[in-house]
Amino acid sequence: MRDQQEILHDAEILYNYHSETDETPITADIILVAGSHDLRVPEYAARLYHEGVSTLIVCTGGLGKITDGLWSIPEGDVFARRCIDCGVPEKCIVVERDAKNTGDNFKFSKAKLNKMGVFPKTGVIVSKPYMAKRAWATGSKQWPEVEWQSRVPQIQFRDYWDSEEGMKQEINLMVGDLQRLRVYADNGFQVPVEIPEAVWNAYERLVSDGFDRFVIKP
Repeated sequence: MRDQQEILHDAEILYNYHSETDETPITADIILVAGSHDLRVPEYAARLYHEGVSTLIVCTGGLGKITDGLWSIPEGDVFARRCIDCGVPEKCIVVERDAKNTGDNFKFSKAKLNKMGVFPKTGVIVSKPYMAKRAWATGSKQWPEVEWQSRVPQIQFRDYWDSEEGMKQEINLMVGDLQRLRVYADNGFQVPVEIPEAVWNAYERLVSDGFDRFVIKP
């Protein structure tokens, strides 16, 4: 394995690529908050609510690969509670509790809102920083009736984790998500997204370093 500075350099390339968003001020019919283990995500969604981006927040997620065993209640409920703690009225929140992956976040939220008679045309996806691109690509495929934009908490790469173990986990997740941008587009799960050669080369080096916990094996 290479030294830590080389690893962090490549990890930062992936992080910056994954987290690119258009920060133009927007309004939308819904804010869809993609569940994860990162509680800064619902806090940011609440901030967008208070800024007037939307009057409806959908918190979606069951128990996933990180939160299963970490939490005893679904990600959607945990995120909704945090939004309420941040001043979002409970009546403005819809909770989806069954999603197991990013595709489910959109498919199940769509079904729930449509059953309620809500048919959004525009939406903002709020996710972990390094999920911005894959969340947008997935939503654009799984819920194409909505024009999606991504927004993420503005956290610099080296401020994202609080321990060496946390750093290793996040790098593993970023590596797996980068591969999924290519594999899932090929499988029709999401729209294609261009991956620059320099980003893919960084991905391959990190896989060689052993950050392959979430890489889909042939």
